[in-house]
Amino acid sequence: MEHNDISVGLDIGTTKIVAMIGRRNEYGKIELLGTGKAKSLGVHRGVVNNITQTIQSIQMAVDEAIAVSGIKITEAVVGIAGQHIRSLQHSDYITRPNSEEVIDDEDLEKLEKQVHKLVMLPGEEIIHVLPQEFKVDGQAEITQPVGMYGGRLEANFHVVVGQVSSIRNVGRCIKSAGLNLAGITLEPLASAEAVLSNEEKEAGVALIDIGGGTTDLAIFKNGIIRHTAVIPFGGNVITEDIKEGCSIIEKQAELLKTKFGSAWPGENKDNEIVSIPGLRGRDPKEITLKNLSKIIHARVVEIIEQVFLEIKNYGHEEPKKKLIAGIVLTGGGAQLKHLKQLVEYITGMDTRIGYPNENLAGDSDESISSPQYATAVGLLMNGLKKLDKEKAKVAQQNISKEVESKDLEEEIIQQEPKEPKKSIFEKWGDKFRDFLDNAE
Repeated sequence: MEHNDISVGLDIGTTKIVAMIGRRNEYGKIELLGTGKAKSLGVHRGVVNNITQTIQSIQMAVDEAIAVSGIKITEAVVGIAGQHIRSLQHSDYITRPNSEEVIDDEDLEKLEKQVHKLVMLPGEEIIHVLPQEFKVDGQAEITQPVGMYGGRLEANFHVVVGQVSSIRNVGRCIKSAGLNLAGITLEPLASAEAVLSNEEKEAGVALIDIGGGTTDLAIFKNGIIRHTAVIPFGGNVITEDIKEGCSIIEKQAELLKTKFGSAWPGENKDNEIVSIPGLRGRDPKEITLKNLSKIIHARVVEIIEQVFLEIKNYGHEEPKKKLIAGIVLTGGGAQLKHLKQLVEYITGMDTRIGYPNENLAGDSDESISSPQYATAVGLLMNGLKKLDKEKAKVAQQNISKEVESKDLEEEIIQQEPKEPKKSIFEKWGDKFRDFLDNAE
């Protein structure tokens, strides 16, 4: 097994940390070699607030993945989220020295690097520079300028920005856990990679990733990322509400939510009651499922309305910005009963639950194809894409070297002195001399 074909995705979430080791099989699907999971301690609403605890959780998840796969890993692609993330639109251009030369990847890289030099607010830095549309010499609506000719290359970019301190803290945790940072990816973009099809991205779709600490949004249209946002509420807030509303401990509240919780109060009858054991010899508590779903419903409506406000800000009602594929829900929170129906009711948009199993090999563990692993699968896919790009680059360099050495060989051959061609008389004279020599 070649270790340079293997990548690692590390999802540092508010409730769990997942390390995933995998590679592509011969069919282009992702073959999971090992998965490790640990309870996330030290992360609050997607942001690291206790480095020591986070390092321990990362090490536990990574060690488990190594034990399962038997592969020693040195680097990982990591996801980043949190309320400090914001995005903006920016246009930039470069002037090429020779407009008669073909535009190549180097020109695009040069343009992207220029955007990275943008002056941000104090304490902020750029995480992603995502090109949307290009212009070549004023010709607009170009999605792929490589191979075209032109002097002025222009582009609109979706720029994702985050707090330097939060990004550095993630980096420190990874390093202290004995890993190198292979790349950092915005979590909703990773989830989108795992659960959205190219057709959905083309038609227009809003991905809502409901995690423990945050709810992330990514909007795609015409195959291009158009809008990203992070809402600082997730499944943990719902658990907190149940804990307060029913006067029970957090562990029981989480269990109630996942086992009996529903986002639609009308589904439960008044006589449906669940009994919760009392603390240390106290009487058990009786909670009606209708009351439980009312508590959940109130908070879920608040979260969905905030996300829907972001979708409205993008302008989804404009004909050119219409999201034909509607909404895709993913993340651990997407497993809440009747959530799909509630989202459809509030937004009036078609909704489905996004599972990452479409990109996984057929023999993958069923539990991994749950929406809560969408980000980890997406990060692993990002890592594998990076490897493919690096391999293609190396192959291209090798081809260039081979072509150069062949050209050099041909040049040397051409420069070697050639014997002048002999006339028929000279050839006949040589043969006659050979004949006389042999006769002697």
